Amino acid sequence: MTKNLRLSVLDQSPIKAGSTAKEALQETIDLAQLSDELDYYRYWVAEHHASDALAGCSPEVLLGRLGAETKTIRIGSGGVMLPHYSPYKVAENFKLLETMYPDRVDLGIGRAPGTDPFTAAALRYGSRLGPEHFPNMVADLQALLNDSDPKTHGMEHARAFPVVKVPPQLWMLGSSEDSAMFAASAGLPYNFAYFINPLIRPDIFDYYRERFKPGPNFGEPHTCLTVFTICADTEAEALELSRSRDLWFIRLLRGNPGPFPSIQEASDYEYSDGELAALADNRQKRAVGTPDQVWEKLAALVECFNLDELMIVTITHDVDARRNSYKLVASSA
Repeated sequence: MTKNLRLSVLDQSPIKAGSTAKEALQETIDLAQLSDELDYYRYWVAEHHASDALAGCSPEVLLGRLGAETKTIRIGSGGVMLPHYSPYKVAENFKLLETMYPDRVDLGIGRAPGTDPFTAAALRYGSRLGPEHFPNMVADLQALLNDSDPKTHGMEHARAFPVVKVPPQLWMLGSSEDSAMFAASAGLPYNFAYFINPLIRPDIFDYYRERFKPGPNFGEPHTCLTVFTICADTEAEALELSRSRDLWFIRLLRGNPGPFPSIQEASDYEYSDGELAALADNRQKRAVGTPDQVWEKLAALVECFNLDELMIVTITHDVDARRNSYKLVASSA
């Protein structure tokens, strides 16, 4: 099962309690280099705004550095929140990245704001183009990446430069049925954020595959699932490491997660019955344990959803434990 499976990394550039955004971004650079050495297929970085928990607010800027620090791994955005931006400028950014790192660049796009409503409005700077225009924005972006005519009136002859031989690989990201529909109608590969919404309908990828219409870059549907994973030498160690994520998850549900807490802080926290129930439900959707246990969970997801690719995201307060988790998963694949 795992021999021909493409395995990739999503990095949200987490900021740990007692650390800084600068240190988080350096960890991202170091982890990208490690992922390249371990033969992971893709390395994607996220977009979040006004956050003291996640440092990556500008994927395209970070990717400019990651491309220079790595050799063969594909680099990409997971993802660019397209409703905030001009499709033309996004196309320019990623065609420039493609020019610097040929045939290595992915452009994952999403509809979610990646922030609070106030900050989302600040990003748009008064623009009235909101998420309702997302399908048109996707179509225009796809055209601009392929040097063809955008569909929006007044943009028909727009062309984004520099010209590239192979356009960046455009992906649709999401965590809902709507995103599956958008991916299928645009003829795009689809990555579902299982780590955000594990309450996935069991036929979500069948829904996508059945509605897929070939596009300019993909003639067939292509699927990927992103799963939260912590791997350690023993199950007890993996569960101990996951305590930080547990407390952060509870704080996220409250709307103010903050930096990722230490294991000690998480151990000292007194959970309510409701919080314990939420954690118990969430734990069933993660891959946490020894290499064999993690791969048993991942293999079950691959089989359940008939996946083409798998992407994992790992966050621990201890940076060495985080790196070791990726090593263990890769060596056991």
